[in-house]
Amino acid sequence: MKAAVVPGAEPGSGSVLLSVSSSLNARRAPKRYSTGLTVAELKCKLELVVGSPASCMELELYSAEDELLGRLDCDEALLGSYPVCDGCRVHVIDRSGARIGEYEDVSQVEKYEMPESDYDKRPGDSGGGGPQCAAPPPGGGPQCAAPPLPLPLSPCPPPPPESLRSFLRQRQWGRYDAEAAQRRAQEQRQRRDQEAALAAALPLGSRCLVRVPGQPCRRGTIMYVGQTDFKPGYWVGVRYDEPLGKHDGSMGSRRYFECQPKYGAFVKPQSVTPGDFPEEDYGLEDEL
Repeated sequence: MKAAVVPGAEPGSGSVLLSVSSSLNARRAPKRYSTGLTVAELKCKLELVVGSPASCMELELYSAEDELLGRLDCDEALLGSYPVCDGCRVHVIDRSGARIGEYEDVSQVEKYEMPESDYDKRPGDSGGGGPQCAAPPPGGGPQCAAPPLPLPLSPCPPPPPESLRSFLRQRQWGRYDAEAAQRRAQEQRQRRDQEAALAAALPLGSRCLVRVPGQPCRRGTIMYVGQTDFKPGYWVGVRYDEPLGKHDGSMGSRRYFECQPKYGAFVKPQSVTPGDFPEEDYGLEDEL
């Protein structure tokens, strides 16, 4: 269903407040865009909002009552040539193969961690710091040993503030909680053992059905099972029947299996079901 283009419209003079949603998450973001933008230019701006590549977007237009008005599928058409108004929603369908929540998973972001040797140099992390003052004598007098000065001595400066690492270590919180760390390590071993058992049940060369959350089911052939250099854990290399993958069986400088470009992909063992899944016949040979 295509959204109707308004004939003779002159949309370049205004703007419209739209709600932006995506197939990769449940959030909606209000954004104002000029009606003089082309659909291609709109996709480039939406890339900064939803994270999907502009070249892999399909846009749907909904009314303020969430009624589907149609698709924005003409890249050269102006936004204002469609029946858009304040309150309408533009829904971005991601066709890049990204999974639901992928652009919100901060665990995949590389993080900086200060080396322990540098952390030890921070003030307030070695159980104190700053000048050490003796207790004042019974009769009073200056609190710090110093040569006499014409002005009265000020009290010793307070010790530097306690660092976060020292705070967590003293209270055995976070990574310094030994019992919690043992539980996490045990759970990780259990997940790794379960993943290894699932991988061992996937014979090479067998047909399979791949179900990845947020993506359509795909059929293919199991070409690789095991650990990889690009990510920890067990992975299954699949050669899809259609060009729905991401590569040709190689990742980085290592080749894991052979296939045509865009036919290969790596998925987790729990997403793969082996069995009798023949290639689907779309009846293309019956058409001329």
